[in-house]
Amino acid sequence: MSFGPPPSIYTQSALSADTARRRRRTKLLGAVAIVAAVALGGGGWLLVSGGGSAPAGAERTVAQSPDDIRETTETVPASPEGRMMIEHDEENLSRTNDADPRYAPGTWATDKVMVKGVADRLEGYNIALDADEKAWSLKLDGHICATSRHVTADGRTAVVIQPPRPKDSEKDGVCDQVVFFDLDTGKKLWQKKMPAANSAYVTNTNVTLTKGVVAVAWGQGSVAYDMKSGKRLWKSSLGSKCQDKAFAGGRVLLSLLSCGSLPDVTFRVQRLDPRTGEVRWTYKVADGVQTVYLPSSDPPVLAVAAGDSEVTDLISLDSAGKHRTTIALNGYEAKCGERYFGLSFFGEYEACDGVVVGRDQAFVTSEENIATDQPSDWIVAFDLVTGKSVGKFDGRELQKVYPLRMSGDDLLIYRRGAGAVAPAAVVRWNPRTDQETPLLLFTLPEDDDGELSDPEQSDILYEQGRVFFGKRELVADDKYPTDPVLMALAVGGAGLEH
Repeated sequence: MSFGPPPSIYTQSALSADTARRRRRTKLLGAVAIVAAVALGGGGWLLVSGGGSAPAGAERTVAQSPDDIRETTETVPASPEGRMMIEHDEENLSRTNDADPRYAPGTWATDKVMVKGVADRLEGYNIALDADEKAWSLKLDGHICATSRHVTADGRTAVVIQPPRPKDSEKDGVCDQVVFFDLDTGKKLWQKKMPAANSAYVTNTNVTLTKGVVAVAWGQGSVAYDMKSGKRLWKSSLGSKCQDKAFAGGRVLLSLLSCGSLPDVTFRVQRLDPRTGEVRWTYKVADGVQTVYLPSSDPPVLAVAAGDSEVTDLISLDSAGKHRTTIALNGYEAKCGERYFGLSFFGEYEACDGVVVGRDQAFVTSEENIATDQPSDWIVAFDLVTGKSVGKFDGRELQKVYPLRMSGDDLLIYRRGAGAVAPAAVVRWNPRTDQETPLLLFTLPEDDDGELSDPEQSDILYEQGRVFFGKRELVADDKYPTDPVLMALAVGGAGLEH
């Protein structure tokens, strides 16, 4: 199936903002110290003392090589009080509107910088309080078309870009170059032109990382590169009955294949040798499934839309690609493919914002509960072997919760704030003991809280004791169109020195 050209912002240059301004990063966020003391004193949270205490599940943590995909196990800070570390505004947005925003795909973080993709550039912002706000800026040879959430253990990742071409030309809108870069320095490590990628657009291009390999798929082709050298390792052959639609990376490499043509498309999932592309096993998805997402490669978990456009089930496979269990998601929201108003922009097949998969369990967000005096929603842990629910984490009234990622065998959760009543929080939940530990307590700017706290609109990351928020679409304020707009924000513990 061929995809048409992407939105207008991808066929013309967007205005770039290069003005770096210092932000209010040394101030404790509004009344957090007072609210935190009340929350902790009330007995609602268990706080594990000591800044260096190891979280449950840390015994499974192993040393990673530079090419491994990063898996960070977080420790409990000395204090959960939040301090603003980064508050970056994007400028020159007067020509934007809801129908034609400036897209800002991709948010990453290391212990040194927060990195944001926006339009045709990447920007790194210093976390150190005494440093200039902007650490570096990398102008790309075109707008960003696809990003990956994965980062190597030593802080590298990749994006796919769309080189500018004459309007209405044969390759107008084609996304056929992949860029591998260092997050800490902003250095471009290599850039390669993808072979036979004339049908790769922002609507269908997906990029991922697994150990030592960058892999890209666009529905009618795929290619893999060596991380260190940028050498092409393999590519898929065109014209076959089944085509690589997307990859899922991390510990291993999975491929999602679509077979046949509409309305009789079927799907297969394969585990590949990332260095050769050789198939290790194949799982055939049942007929009638309309869409498949890959929220986890190891353990392999599929999110499928069976007879519906929205995800209806999770399918757990074993390490050999054999079916283990199916988890029906009635009453739950996997939030797959819901970014950008449901449009397939910037790579969506690993993006299920309501699902996080651990070694033994899948954590899924419930639908919103509008009843008074009850939690707004909750997160349920499902066993990946039996499919049975084995734990539940309740949100609070007016405070929805979202799963972020695993930290060892514990789940990191973002809980929205409730204005002056309660702060926002990142907490660590041990599903085996039902113990909840606050890692950060903070408030967000009132005007931006709704957008920053919505995983359909903003990236929310927690990395090495800090929480990062990055908006995905930027639009000028109707009343003040020349004013800058908040794009990126980071909060760290008050005890952090850098």
